[in-house]
Amino acid sequence: MRQLLSLLVLLAACTFACASDYHEQLLLRPLHPSLLLASFNFQSNTSLASFDQQNFRYFPRSLGQILQHANTRELHLRFSLGRWDAESWGARPWGGTREGGIGVELWAWVEAETDEEADGRWLTLTNALSGLFCASLNFIDSTRTIRPVMSFQPSGDHKNSTLSDLHLLHGTLPREVVCTENLTPFLKLLPCKGKAGISSLLDGHKLFDASWQSMSIDVRPICEAGLDDCQLQITQTIDMVLDIQRSKRPRDNPIPRPVPNEELKCDTSKPYHSDSTCFPLDAATIEEEWSLSQIFGHSLKGTCPLADDGVDPVCINVPHARFVYASEGAHEHKDETGYMRCFGLDAGRDFEIVLPEQEISEKAPLEKPLLYAERSFIGYGQERGGVQAIITNPSPTNAVDFVYMETLPWFMKLYLHTLKAKINGLDEDIIKEMYYRPALDRKRGTQLEARILIPANSTVVLTYDFEKAILRYTEYPPDANRGFDIAPAVITIGNVSIRTTSLLLPLPTPDFSMPYNVIILTSTVMALSFGFIFNLLVRRFVAMDEGDRWDVRAVRLNVMLVVKRFLSRFGKKAKVEKKE
Repeated sequence: MRQLLSLLVLLAACTFACASDYHEQLLLRPLHPSLLLASFNFQSNTSLASFDQQNFRYFPRSLGQILQHANTRELHLRFSLGRWDAESWGARPWGGTREGGIGVELWAWVEAETDEEADGRWLTLTNALSGLFCASLNFIDSTRTIRPVMSFQPSGDHKNSTLSDLHLLHGTLPREVVCTENLTPFLKLLPCKGKAGISSLLDGHKLFDASWQSMSIDVRPICEAGLDDCQLQITQTIDMVLDIQRSKRPRDNPIPRPVPNEELKCDTSKPYHSDSTCFPLDAATIEEEWSLSQIFGHSLKGTCPLADDGVDPVCINVPHARFVYASEGAHEHKDETGYMRCFGLDAGRDFEIVLPEQEISEKAPLEKPLLYAERSFIGYGQERGGVQAIITNPSPTNAVDFVYMETLPWFMKLYLHTLKAKINGLDEDIIKEMYYRPALDRKRGTQLEARILIPANSTVVLTYDFEKAILRYTEYPPDANRGFDIAPAVITIGNVSIRTTSLLLPLPTPDFSMPYNVIILTSTVMALSFGFIFNLLVRRFVAMDEGDRWDVRAVRLNVMLVVKRFLSRFGKKAKVEKKE
């Protein structure tokens, strides 16, 4: 975490270097086992005066015009997929501030005089961003929108005269599937459009094959003390956890295949080791071989010509004892901590780094998270259920004060009197403050925020019960039996954020095959009725004696008699002619 903080300080120092600048940086951090965290950070600044006059240089014009039209003063947009394994990977990158819940998460401060006006501008913002990022943000309606009270605070510097007119609105879409359609607009916002610099490494096949990935966009105003000219800063970040072995597979043949016998790494010290028996060798002290071209499919295509030269584009968080080979022309800089090295690149050359296989006992330390959090459903049945959140403080000395926020859909009817908090299995009053806004059917969801103090080396278990509502058959999605996605809970600890995984809620689902059966039965009855009526209308009715006369068999016999008479007459004429 100290390495990340040093990078943030370096980026903050470059923020006020000029009125309009741009810089980018890639941070690589190996995780255990055989995983790699790649963090792409892009940041540009423009003066508020230039922004108001629509003089865009590095700030994307398409996004800037949307913010101006919707009177949005601060924006935070997240696209996330996967689950962050805090127990194995440590603390979240950037302290979790640039991470969102699974799916799409959006919160913004909109300037308006009334709540109704803020809702209208929020609707304008979500619809415009939906078209810009090819996402379903237009489905963030009143039932998916809340106004947080304790969980989110502005990260930018806003004037005191406008703070009273700023309205915070927050919406989530946990069902949204993040894909390459969202990555392409993200890259188009960058000055180099993914053609040069670290953005040239971003590929949809690699990004969405990661174990965990998050894309974030943050727009906020920054004002330096003593200066009237403020800056508008946009920060775009992509974080992903890649499986090194999976990423090294060739794209034309990605199917995993068994390792040949001669390449197996066996522990020969075992007494049962033989040609047909192999016990895997403990590779905990062996660092796996990898390179940029193996992980991302190709090397880095030089530097972005618009980027600031004062920031090294590539950094890697490994011990200094680890062998790292860089391309010719790159300048390596090592920090004093012993675990970070950065590279200055040559603008006209491609950049490649190679880390060979190496046996090393020293590893870069992983910072422990402030809290561990998990959430799940409890109970059974189709009528009622419950939610259980387990939050653990691993620190042996420090207590943690945090805000726990839940956003529930309207069809999860929360019973507030069932909310219980237990610490280490004992009932104690640890909820210091709480805000609750009940749901209204088909109008708004449930909002629950609680400020909790968890002692050191303790575990808090929050539980509550809820009732499942019955939906109209038109309100079910096409895959109704899959269930409904519930947004993750948000845990805020100062400037650190933690999000749990989303939940899948099964609701009472009607038998959608019954309308099909009714349609088939109705169609059959209608076909039989139509046939009967059609016969009555078309068929000719005659008397019985007349019907016998015109019977098919009678007609056939009469025709045969006529033919015989004709033949007999023709035969008599032929005999008379012979006699003559």
